[in-house]
Amino acid sequence: MYIQLMKQSQLDSQKEIVSLPCACANLRRAARIVSQQYEHKIRPAGIKGTQFTLLQTLSIAATISQGQLSDLLGIDSTTLTRTLALLRKKSWITAKRGKDRREIRLALTAEGKRKYQKALPYWQSAQTQLRRALGEAGWKQIMESTIFAAAMSRAKPSVPERNREIS
Repeated sequence: MYIQLMKQSQLDSQKEIVSLPCACANLRRAARIVSQQYEHKIRPAGIKGTQFTLLQTLSIAATISQGQLSDLLGIDSTTLTRTLALLRKKSWITAKRGKDRREIRLALTAEGKRKYQKALPYWQSAQTQLRRALGEAGWKQIMESTIFAAAMSRAKPSVPERNREIS
């Protein structure tokens, strides 16, 4: 995925990003760099990017199971459990048993809602900065491409594709 929207003068004033032959490596590098920018912007709110993402998702989903949250965000269970424990310790979320005793339902507390609202303007600033840098066409392309890439990566290959990978 290449977005050729930056003016040459902008490119000249920045470090050149080398194209890597691996989509995964390019996506991970972009995610790390963009994450650092968002982290820097939301730091004054006293929250980390991973925490903000969970509060934002719970703000949208209202109540969701831990398994659903893990699937939605593509986060492994161990990492999610560790981050959720910290949010519970800060009293930003509640965790209650669902109808099935194995299920844990998550929701924001009043304190979690306040923390999310406090961080929201900082996040919006980071979002606006990236959107301006990419331009509207680039923004739309990156949003659609990353969502599509995640969806396609989760799709199970058909039997003939599996056989080709083995041979």
